[in-house]
Amino acid sequence: MGRTAEVIRNTKETQIRIFLNLDGTGKSSIHTGIGFFDHMLDGFARHGLFDLEVEVNGDLQVDCHHTIEDTGIVLGEAIRQATGDKKGIRRYGDRILPMDEVLVLCALDLSGRPFFCSDAVFPTERIGEFDTEMVREFFYAVSYSAAMNLHFCMLRDGNSHHMAEGMFKAFAKALDEACSYDERIRDVLSTKGTL
Repeated sequence: MGRTAEVIRNTKETQIRIFLNLDGTGKSSIHTGIGFFDHMLDGFARHGLFDLEVEVNGDLQVDCHHTIEDTGIVLGEAIRQATGDKKGIRRYGDRILPMDEVLVLCALDLSGRPFFCSDAVFPTERIGEFDTEMVREFFYAVSYSAAMNLHFCMLRDGNSHHMAEGMFKAFAKALDEACSYDERIRDVLSTKGTL
């Protein structure tokens, strides 16, 4: 079956199912009810070469917050499950990614210790039906649910769409690197012997 995970989470606010294959080809089927968010998750799957299925029924009549944050929680859990014991993987990943006028850095560590930091400040409050403050909430939720250390630095800002898309794509590339195997790593890349 490979490095896959299926996670289902049902609350009074959201019903979410995510299937993730870390060793995929970039195929995705994504339905969150928020067009821009679907676009970002599709970019994450395509550029990370992950196979990703996301089905979300959220309380969008309230706003987009619960849908996006809870999707981050479930995606983080799927990443944590799919990486398993982390034996043989590089553990660290980073990417500086250009998106037109924007330049974003993403660095992460699948350390088992959650931490999130981002200096991104968006010039607009919304992108379609997507509140730009939810970029932070989404990645915070992913990082803590996956138990990863995740940093973003906006080296050059610009259009809100380009900033968000740059962050999702840089995260995809950094995560792909961190999850990749190195034949020189025989066990877990840690002096502790576990992550």
